Amino acid sequence: MRTIRYQQIADELRGRLRAVGVGAVLPSEAELSGEFAVSRVTIRRALEILRDEGLVDARQGFGWYVAGEPVRQHLDEFGTIEGQLERRGIKPERQVVEFDFRPAPRRVAEVLGTSQVLRVKRLNLADGQPFAVVTVWCPAELGQHLSRRDVEQRPFYELLGLDLRGATQTIGADSVDGADAKLLRVPPSSPVLHCQRITTDTTGRPVLMSEFVFPAGRTEFVVELPTAEPSALPSGLRLVE
Repeated sequence: MRTIRYQQIADELRGRLRAVGVGAVLPSEAELSGEFAVSRVTIRRALEILRDEGLVDARQGFGWYVAGEPVRQHLDEFGTIEGQLERRGIKPERQVVEFDFRPAPRRVAEVLGTSQVLRVKRLNLADGQPFAVVTVWCPAELGQHLSRRDVEQRPFYELLGLDLRGATQTIGADSVDGADAKLLRVPPSSPVLHCQRITTDTTGRPVLMSEFVFPAGRTEFVVELPTAEPSALPSGLRLVE
């Protein structure tokens, strides 16, 4: 039986998917078109076959990626995403890429009320696949006893030695810059979810400021909304300029 070219390409790509993890970004349609010496229409038809099989998916500005269960975080509880992943049988891992004490950027100084901070930047992985770039700032006096190894193995919540009241998290849409794109293994300017979290102690004093960058194709946030008066807007939604 004669095999149509796009079916041949789909078969070859199907074999490649076994070697990469969920969320991995595939070469662009233009790159695949050059590799297989066919038109982008043919490449897209091959990819659509794989999408119909549930093996790949695509998002505007993100490209084609290996489909699968996204990293899902519930926002109705105070804790770490690593703990949530472990409860689902997923192995979390942290790789610290920057660890230093430095003057606080203006916006961080305004939140934490300090001029010197410990700044930690790390890559979070789930079953070996990157799903978040996280930057955390804490007042230098609270982090002076910490080491790079400490923050790679345990969350700040456990290391500060403080009783915490909770946190406020703000989530918005953004695009990823080149450095973070390289860490996350996604194309530069891909869509991401940008989250800022401010954690306070029991007196209400901000003790941590954290920023998270999540690839849009790999992450979901889940919020339980209690019954309330009918509204045209979701609870907690606010407009920004």
